Amino acid sequence: MDATILSFLLLDGLQNGVVYGLLALSLVLVFAVTRVILVPIGELLMFAPLSLVWLLEGKLPGTLWLALVLGGAWALMARGRGALLPLVGGVGLFLLFLLAKEVPPLAYLAAVLLVVYLGVATYRVFFQPMRGATVLSLLIMAVGLHVAYQGLGLVFFGPEQFRPAPLLSGEVVVGLSWQGVLVLLFAALSLMALYLFFRFSLFGKALLAAAENRLGARLLGIRPEEAGMVAFGIASLLAAFSGLLLAPLINAAYFMGFMLGLKGFVAAILGGLASYPVAFLGALLVGFFESFTSFYASAYKEALVFLLLVPALFYQSLRARTVEE
Repeated sequence: MDATILSFLLLDGLQNGVVYGLLALSLVLVFAVTRVILVPIGELLMFAPLSLVWLLEGKLPGTLWLALVLGGAWALMARGRGALLPLVGGVGLFLLFLLAKEVPPLAYLAAVLLVVYLGVATYRVFFQPMRGATVLSLLIMAVGLHVAYQGLGLVFFGPEQFRPAPLLSGEVVVGLSWQGVLVLLFAALSLMALYLFFRFSLFGKALLAAAENRLGARLLGIRPEEAGMVAFGIASLLAAFSGLLLAPLINAAYFMGFMLGLKGFVAAILGGLASYPVAFLGALLVGFFESFTSFYASAYKEALVFLLLVPALFYQSLRARTVEE
């Protein structure tokens, strides 16, 4: 290894690590507020660039119909004025997609809003009715949704791989493209925005309260159900932007989100599914570790990355004082 190869590996690890970090932050946020391990976060990430490709080709993606079906179920399950949000959101989303077919720049906005709407509808239809269930039951539902969404991705988009055009072309230095710089800038802005959101906004403080003590938050007038919707919305927003920015650097396909979501999960576990800074630092560790293992032992890089779970889980087991029944 020389200095050039070392710089390539460091840049690749940093670029991958910040994406894993955003997914890890999403997983920690959702778990803290709802006790849901959002296994299908990778599928939400994957839906954004593939829906964008379909829109740029002048076609309505199947994910739009999936979102509208879930939105309809959400409206039927809601009471009174609660049905207004999914109905208005669904109609607005459909009209935006029709407009985006004629105005291509709007396709990016449509793809992001689709994933956000789909993420919130997923929580409202599948997880909110299970709010009293155990973490294991919620995990089983999350794994089932992961399998279902990945299968639907294959049905909607086929087995082909796509590479959307980058927002910025060219290279800054050898090994770092301008699109990669956008990924890094988005990660930095997201971290700053999340800090300001939780530190100074009323909604952010309500989310932290719901994550810390659901009963106490309810007594203070904070509805954990609405906090869960906001948490899923933020996680879906981060996943959508990550997918759109990352897709020009890798091939977008129905299976692209699976490994990304798993590595984000590894980083979240390194943070104990509780600490945002440790989860993000764990994601950087995963990114650098993956980059260097791909150089020294490329055939085993995935297995070696997941081996990071072993010491993390062992340490967490030593810290655990109670066992959930």
